[in-house]
Amino acid sequence: MSLHTAARAHEIDLNLLDKRDFAPVGYQRYNKSTGKVVEWNDVVKGYEYEKGEYVVLTDEDFRRANVEASRTIDIQTFVDRDAIAPYYFDTPYFLVPDKNGERVYALLREALEQSKKLAVATFVLRSRQHVAALMPVDKVIVLNTLRYQEEIQPHPDVVAAAAKKAAGASGRELDMALKLVDEMTEKWQPQAFTDTYRDDLMKRIEQKVKAGQTHTLTEPEAEAGEKRATGGKVVDLMSLLQRSLDQKGGARGDGAAASATRGSKRKHSAARRRTANTRSARRA
Repeated sequence: MSLHTAARAHEIDLNLLDKRDFAPVGYQRYNKSTGKVVEWNDVVKGYEYEKGEYVVLTDEDFRRANVEASRTIDIQTFVDRDAIAPYYFDTPYFLVPDKNGERVYALLREALEQSKKLAVATFVLRSRQHVAALMPVDKVIVLNTLRYQEEIQPHPDVVAAAAKKAAGASGRELDMALKLVDEMTEKWQPQAFTDTYRDDLMKRIEQKVKAGQTHTLTEPEAEAGEKRATGGKVVDLMSLLQRSLDQKGGARGDGAAASATRGSKRKHSAARRRTANTRSARRA
């Protein structure tokens, strides 16, 4: 089987410039002994086994280190689809069968599909052994390389604090959050999401070109600087939830969210009046 890259960069190509004359800043590989530039074809890999002493390694050396490991994708185990935390996933590849390997490929894909499992495998790529998850997606198998356990940072210590805050949340707040989730749940449509910031940045670039400000260093505005210095604006999550519910309800032509909120306010007002009357009676 062979690997085909499943992801591609979609970024604006920016160059580094010297701000003194705005000339491009280049990168060069140079010989540290002679200071002369080294062409890419003359570069080889080496391992420093003693200070200043290297053993040269070619692609053939990497292959001979373990011929089988460099040629095969070895399935080690199978796990449930939700068993691997998202932060372990790294780079996706489309796994394509070699000639005469279509039958085995189709069998594995169907087995993964029906069992609702992921295959965990190991293989060697670019002089490094990888662990990966194999999963069926449409009619192909996607191989997604995984990070090793030692590459994962310890979890932030927020569990206890978050649990305490959640315990203090009112029933109304939770109901509103659950309603928002329900209102905004729909079929996953990846084509609906595009990099709008990239378009906005290109507009900003075009504005500077038209205004003749190609060599103008834009300084930060005072307000933006103040926000950065103070750590940014605190977001009122409840206001955002209510706003989202109102917008969603308006888009669907119903006022359920607003009505529920007004009803909830009336209930709270009635409860406060009853409490006040009870206290007055006790004092009397």
